[in-house]
This record gives sequence, C-alpha cells and structure tokens, in this order.
Amino acid sequence: MRDKIPTPNAERRYECFECGTVVVSAESPGSCPECGGDLRNRGTPME
Repeated sequence: MRDKIPTPNAERRYECFECGTVVVSAESPGSCPECGGDLRNRGTPME
C-alpha cells in the first residue's frame, strides 16, 4: 500500500459535526459557516 502524495491547493470536503453542512475548500475553513460548529476533513478517517 502506498501513501497518497498530498496535492497543494486541492479542494477538500469538510463536514460540520453539529449540523452536517459540507464545505468544499482548498484551505481549512475553521468553523461552519451555517452554525459555527467544528468541521472535520471528510478525507481523514475517524477512529
């Protein structure tokens, strides 16, 4: 298995833990634009 090489400025999907809003952005948006909740990168597995 090979590691994926990160692509700079690639758009990523972030999902809000509170309301489920999905944001597509090249940089971490920080907080949800809808409710202000915490976002997670959907491309990173949760354990």
